[in-house]
Amino acid sequence: MSESCLILRNIALVCGLLCSSGAWAAKVQIQMQDLHGQPLADAVVTLQGPLGAAVSPAPAIMDQVQKQFLPKVLAVRSGTRVSFPNRDDIRHQVYSFSPAKRFELRLYKGTPSEPVLFDKPGLVVLGCNIHDWMLGYIYVTDDPWFAVSDASGQLDFQQLPAGRYGVTVWHPQLVDSLAQSSADIEVPAAGLQLKLPLAVTAASGPASVTPAAPTGFAETFKKAVNEDQP
Repeated sequence: MSESCLILRNIALVCGLLCSSGAWAAKVQIQMQDLHGQPLADAVVTLQGPLGAAVSPAPAIMDQVQKQFLPKVLAVRSGTRVSFPNRDDIRHQVYSFSPAKRFELRLYKGTPSEPVLFDKPGLVVLGCNIHDWMLGYIYVTDDPWFAVSDASGQLDFQQLPAGRYGVTVWHPQLVDSLAQSSADIEVPAAGLQLKLPLAVTAASGPASVTPAAPTGFAETFKKAVNEDQP
């Protein structure tokens, strides 16, 4: 084999290794906003794309600090085991009656020895039998990529293969707390930045899972994508 052929073969091997390792994967940054343009925290965004995530779900934690669930919103992949440590100096009794996961952790301090398995996609609303104001949410998804917006409304997706993705958004203040599907987005190899407005209404109590009337979310999302893409 000639020297030039050998060099070309080595270059091809290196390129193949880089592609397979995700070294050229895209980054997507989304800024969640309410309809007044203010940062929107605790919004869950999930992506379903050309390739599924092959990794096993990692354990997660829903903490209890100063008589509040922390974080308020936790997103996990189906099959995730979640621990519920109680860091207060009083006892809590965590429960959920949600169809996606019904369970109860009777009065306890510290951390229960066994985490709770969330093996079905859907919204799980958490409460405490002792402290009625405690309210938390676990959003369980089958989608391979998901993130929750921080206090500044920002969320990031790293190492995404370029391609077309279906997008789903959920927030505790959505009507009937139902997730909203949107128009697809096309993620280039260079990555993507979006500002995504979401129509929310004030929530008066725990989320329900009753069917909701169609909303204009998909059109709002499509408009935001078109405005932010180069």
